Amino acid sequence: MRIVAFHLLNDFSGSPKVLKQLIKGWQNKGVKTVLFVNWTNGFLSDLPNLEYHNYYYEFNKNVFIRLTKFFYSQITLFFKAYSFLQKDDIVYCNTILPFGAALAGKIKGCKVVYHIHETNTNQRLLDLLLNFVIKISASKIIYVSNFVASKYNFNIENCVIANAIENDFIEQAKLFKKEKTELKNVLMICSLKDYKGTNEFLKLAEVNSHLHFELVINAGQKKIDEYFVSKKITSNTTLFSKQNNVHPFYQKADVVLNLTRVDLANETFGLTVIEAMAYGLPVIVPPIGGIAELVKDGVNGFKVDSRNTIELSEKLNQIFEPAIYKSMSAAQLKFETQFEEENFIQQNLTFITQ
Repeated sequence: MRIVAFHLLNDFSGSPKVLKQLIKGWQNKGVKTVLFVNWTNGFLSDLPNLEYHNYYYEFNKNVFIRLTKFFYSQITLFFKAYSFLQKDDIVYCNTILPFGAALAGKIKGCKVVYHIHETNTNQRLLDLLLNFVIKISASKIIYVSNFVASKYNFNIENCVIANAIENDFIEQAKLFKKEKTELKNVLMICSLKDYKGTNEFLKLAEVNSHLHFELVINAGQKKIDEYFVSKKITSNTTLFSKQNNVHPFYQKADVVLNLTRVDLANETFGLTVIEAMAYGLPVIVPPIGGIAELVKDGVNGFKVDSRNTIELSEKLNQIFEPAIYKSMSAAQLKFETQFEEENFIQQNLTFITQ
């Protein structure tokens, strides 16, 4: 058996990180694994003992240019995949985007598995095309959350498998012991998008001058400078560009936020939430989406609409009350066991191979 995985854009976001976990897990269990991915740097770069096949794709802000590059990449990918695939291969499409590989796999008679992390692309015609390809090509589908599963209506064998915390991440978190004598550090890690709540983060920092806020953004420094040049950044806020190692930020943090605007987007999962669990850090997340499935309101964090700065500030300061903080931190560490990597990999491998 050989798993041939396909991913569109390699970066430091959630979906390539999850695929990296799976690839390492498959390989550890002796499964021959091959990866087709674009050439940019990210979580999928330079994985040991992995056979790579690269193809062209890069993101562009201009919608027309982005779509042109996307369709060019999928035409290229179709022919590359078609010439490479064998009938006994499992074609593993990470996200709904690499449809060229799914079509090639279908024609070659392969089992085609989709791992769906998202609900749509916000491009109606493109969504219709991608959904059509899934309907005609997919043998099985994995959804990252019940929320994501509820957004699709495919008559295809499927299951929900929540993402997991990397074993290495948990082990490094366990090595770090910090006596929290003063609670004041607030962390958010996100992409450079308006809908991710960057403006709401800055507003929250402005009205909580007694706290320190750190924002780690999955983008280069030049793009960050351009984005924030006209925005008010208070002295208690520090911005950081994309990071290969986020442990120092979690080690310093006391609370982790996800402020995605529910009127603009819904989080389908929330890797930063389960990473916060490894460090016992309470969280504040949106009340809607797959990410909301990870939080019991008032137990390991709060669910708040980030547009409501007053409520957001009240809940944040409530978390910092010593008794509440201690209780929520303990709850986070207990929830961590639900997202162990070994269970995640075994569930995945059992489902796609049976």
